[in-house]
Amino acid sequence: MNTKQQLYKACQDFLNNRLEVIQKTILDIQNSLQSETKSSAGDKHETGRAMLQLEREKAGHQLAEIQKLNETLHKINQEIQHQTVALGSVVYSTQSNYFIAISAGEIVIDKVKFYAISPSTPMAKLLLSKEVGDEVQFRNSTFVISKIE
Repeated sequence: MNTKQQLYKACQDFLNNRLEVIQKTILDIQNSLQSETKSSAGDKHETGRAMLQLEREKAGHQLAEIQKLNETLHKINQEIQHQTVALGSVVYSTQSNYFIAISAGEIVIDKVKFYAISPSTPMAKLLLSKEVGDEVQFRNSTFVISKIE
């Protein structure tokens, strides 16, 4: 498995873990809603149900976000060697290394550190369409793109 495939798999694992957590949360909320019995303090019961409904709605939004990220990830062709930085590019630079995919944080492959970032992040916006040898300025630092896969 090449570096891009390993990074892609790490991003998939990241999404799968988040999905499991959210699905468990939704299940817990549904169980709580079903087990909630009417008590003599009606207002307290209604407040509890309303809070659970809000939690379920929040979890639903998180679930939709994961599905969007999954769609973005599936747009990546792991076989393409990019000449310019685009979605799915592995970017090596004199400062840090990046995988333009989804925001999944730091990933270490063969003791080399990469940052999986979304194309909509400020850093990715600077990198997109750049080529090997291009200089990039971000915050107070300047770095050069040394390799693109």
